[in-house]
Amino acid sequence: MPGHFPIIGRRHFLAGAAVGAIGAFLPLTAVSAATVPPSGPAPETTAVTAATEISTSSAAGTFVIGAAVASTDPSGDTTIRPFKFHASDEQLADLKRRIKATKWPDREYDPTQGVGLTTIQKLADYWANHHDWRRAEAQINSYPNFLTNIDGLDIHFIHVKSKHPNALPVIVTHGWPGSIIEQLKIIGPLTDPTAHGGTAADAFDVVIPSLPGYGFSGKPTVAGWDVPHIARAWDMLMKRLGYNRYVAQGGDWGNAISEVMALQQPSGLLAIHTNMPATIPADVVKLIPGGPEPAGLSADEKHAWNQLVDFYANGLGYAQEMTHRPQTLYGIADSPVGLAAWILDHDIQSYNLIARVFDGASEGLTREDILDNITLYWLTNTAVSSARLYWESRNGKGGFFDPRGVPLPTGVSAFREEIYQAPESWARTAYPHLVFYRAHGKGTHFAAWEQPQVLTQDLRETFRSVR
Repeated sequence: MPGHFPIIGRRHFLAGAAVGAIGAFLPLTAVSAATVPPSGPAPETTAVTAATEISTSSAAGTFVIGAAVASTDPSGDTTIRPFKFHASDEQLADLKRRIKATKWPDREYDPTQGVGLTTIQKLADYWANHHDWRRAEAQINSYPNFLTNIDGLDIHFIHVKSKHPNALPVIVTHGWPGSIIEQLKIIGPLTDPTAHGGTAADAFDVVIPSLPGYGFSGKPTVAGWDVPHIARAWDMLMKRLGYNRYVAQGGDWGNAISEVMALQQPSGLLAIHTNMPATIPADVVKLIPGGPEPAGLSADEKHAWNQLVDFYANGLGYAQEMTHRPQTLYGIADSPVGLAAWILDHDIQSYNLIARVFDGASEGLTREDILDNITLYWLTNTAVSSARLYWESRNGKGGFFDPRGVPLPTGVSAFREEIYQAPESWARTAYPHLVFYRAHGKGTHFAAWEQPQVLTQDLRETFRSVR
C-alpha cells in the first residue's frame, strides 16, 4: 500500500511532556501472500505437516524452550504444523524450588512504592504449594494449536472452527503482560454461540496467535518485528488459513496491531473491535500529565482525565525500561517471583484487582488465571523477548492512545478500570466509522480474561453489520 503511516509508539509515550518526542514515520508496504486452502474441512488440500511437540529437558540445570520453537530460515515454507506443549517435570520442580528460595526485600513503608510484599508473598505461596501447571497445559492443548513460518519466524496460534456454517473468522490479539491464556475464555462463546446465549448467526471461527517473542511463537533474532510487520503477518496468517473475509479484535498491543491492520487495509479485513481504544483528543494530550485540567469536561471525560494523569505521572516505569533497555532485565528471566512482580505492576487498577484476588476475593480473574499466565512466560523464557516489542516501537511517532482515523467499521468496549475508560464523546470523534460503543461499569485491562461474557456480546453486536 503506498504512502506512510505512523508506527505505534505504545500508550506509555503519549505525553510529550512526560517522556519526550518519539520517532519518525515508517513505510507500510503492501504484502502479497499466497493463499492456501483452509484447514479442517478439506485436509487433503491443506499444507499441514506432522505434529510438533515442544518439550523441555534438563541440560546442566538449564531449560530452553524458545529456541526449540523458533525458526530463522526464511525458506518460504507455508506449511501449518499441529503443535502441543509439554513442560518437563524437572523444569516444574526447578520453578517451585526457585520460588521457595526467593530472597525477599524489606517491606514497603508506603503503598505507592510498588507491588506490596504481602501480596507477592501470598502469590508465591500459592504458586509454590497449590498451583498446577499440568491443568493449564491440558487446557491449552485441548484446543487445536499450530505453528506456521511467516517471514522466517515460527508463529504459534490457536485455531478453533465453529460447527455453524458461515461463521465469521476473527483474529484476536493479546497484549503485554498477557498471552493466549487471556483469550481462552471467549473461544467457546464465540465458536459455539448457541451453547452460550447466542444464535447460530453469531458464530465465529477464532484465530488466536501468540505475538512474536511471546509464548510459543518464535523469538526474533533481528530487528524489524514491529507493529506494522506483525499486522502484515496477521493478514498473511488469515489468508494462509483460507480466510478472504475476516475481522480483527484486540486490546493493548492487540489494539495497536488491529488498528494498524485497518490502516494498511488488506483485502478482506472488514472491521475491527477494540477493548483499549485510542481516542484522546489532541488538546487533551498536550496537557497530560501536568495539567491544567481542560475546561468543560463531562463526568465521563473527567474520569478518563484523572485516570490518564495518574498513569502518566506514576505508571510509566516498566514501559520506559522495556522500551530503552529490555536486555537489562536479566532478573525477571532468572527469578520467578521477580517476573511475577514485574507482570503485576502493569497498571494500578489491574494490580488492585489481583491483590484482592490473593486476599481471597472473588473477581473476574482467579489465582489460577493469574499464575497460569505468569507460568507460561516462565516456562517459555519469554520475559525478555516479549519486552523487546517495546524496544521495536521506540522510534514510533504518535502515542498509543492518539486517534489514527481508522477507515473501517470499528467497535469499542470501554471498561471502567482500564488504564483509561474512553468516553463515548472521544470515541465518536476518534473513529469515523464507529458502529458500536458500550461503557461497562466493571472491568480492568484484561477484558477477554476478566469479563468474557460481556466482551463476547460486544463482539457479536459489533460485527453483525459486516456479516
